[in-house]
Amino acid sequence: MSSPLNILIVDDEPHVRRFLSLVVRSVAPAASVVEAGEGEAALALFPTIQPPPGLVLLDVNMPGLDGIETLRRLRAAGHDGPAVILTSLANRQTVEEAIGAGADHYVRKDTPKEEIAALVRLLLDPREDGAASAV
Repeated sequence: MSSPLNILIVDDEPHVRRFLSLVVRSVAPAASVVEAGEGEAALALFPTIQPPPGLVLLDVNMPGLDGIETLRRLRAAGHDGPAVILTSLANRQTVEEAIGAGADHYVRKDTPKEEIAALVRLLLDPREDGAASAV
């Protein structure tokens, strides 16, 4: 990670954004974490983040634009880096929609922080040999 790293976290719950920010910073302490509380805000922030986010973490259930539609629009706007959809409940239809929208991984919010950190580490540096349980 030689160039500056930006990570975008999109979740309507401030305590979840804080938790994810701490997990991300435990893996990439030099990363700049940008937070948005809803999909529209994330879409407005996206073009201003330079360099573009190296990772996007999105809650699936948010008021307004949900995480899946937000991801579709981020992909259409040019985000080609890894994206992880987070949710409290996992069902097959939502997982399939998330993957169809361009999610690289789908993670339940009750996943232990060590597993989320391992996944973030793997996504930021795919050469890592860590075994990340990606959902």
